[in-house]
Amino acid sequence: MKIVSLQSAVAYGHVGNSAALLPLQRLGHEVWPVDTVQFSNHPGYGVFDGMRFPAAHLIAMVEGLAAVGALDQCDGLLTGYLGEAATVEAAVLAAGLIRSRRPDALYLCDPVMGDAPRGLYVDPALPEAFRTRLLPLADIVTPNRFELECLTGRAVGDLADAAAAARSLLAGPDRRGPRLALVTGLEDGRDGLIVLAVTAERIWQVRTPRLPFSPEPSGTGDLLAALLLGRLLSGYAVPEALDLAVSGLFAVLERTWVERRRELALVAAQDAMIAPSRRFAADPVEP
Repeated sequence: MKIVSLQSAVAYGHVGNSAALLPLQRLGHEVWPVDTVQFSNHPGYGVFDGMRFPAAHLIAMVEGLAAVGALDQCDGLLTGYLGEAATVEAAVLAAGLIRSRRPDALYLCDPVMGDAPRGLYVDPALPEAFRTRLLPLADIVTPNRFELECLTGRAVGDLADAAAAARSLLAGPDRRGPRLALVTGLEDGRDGLIVLAVTAERIWQVRTPRLPFSPEPSGTGDLLAALLLGRLLSGYAVPEALDLAVSGLFAVLERTWVERRRELALVAAQDAMIAPSRRFAADPVEP
């Protein structure tokens, strides 16, 4: 399968496209990265250099892919860190051009905007742009808890709140929208984490231990989104794709913790990421 991945990139570390390319390639997919920014490292270090690419540059990149016929072959679109509302237009263009050629192509929108406790770290106009411009085009949306609250305007206090908020993002009789919402960063109250997957008819949850990182490594959401899209494009049903994606992410996190790294041990743990020995089942949840 062939995928356009429109998100950030760093020289040092694994976030955005620097987290997504290897897992997708290891799963057998061809990936065409379009970088929204190119930084020396993640800004979480407090110091970084590099540049943000203007919307015109990103639009030209997408149009260039279309001009050589690449989008005629495209099976999937992955968007992550966009940073500014203007950049959304490049993602809208990519989705439209791909869908006009390949109506069955899957679009996973990871609405990267912020997290708790840092809050919003993008253009304040971006949440509305996600809501009105990108979510109607997406098949899958993967917010963390903070981003889910931003997108829906709802407080998310527990799993029931998260499920209800996630379901409000889905397509309905009167609106277009995703068919699957994946919510990350939920706590189980027992020093564990929960990933929740919600469709119009079903809900699944995956529970994993919480490793005591300080600070937390960056790029976990980017990696999970890539693994999920990669598994779905490989033909797995939602619960199996969710199990394998979360288990693959945990394998990387476990190696990162054991080696006391700040950045994800993505390369070192790549075999375990693709064939995790420790599996975390996607359990159905009663709605």
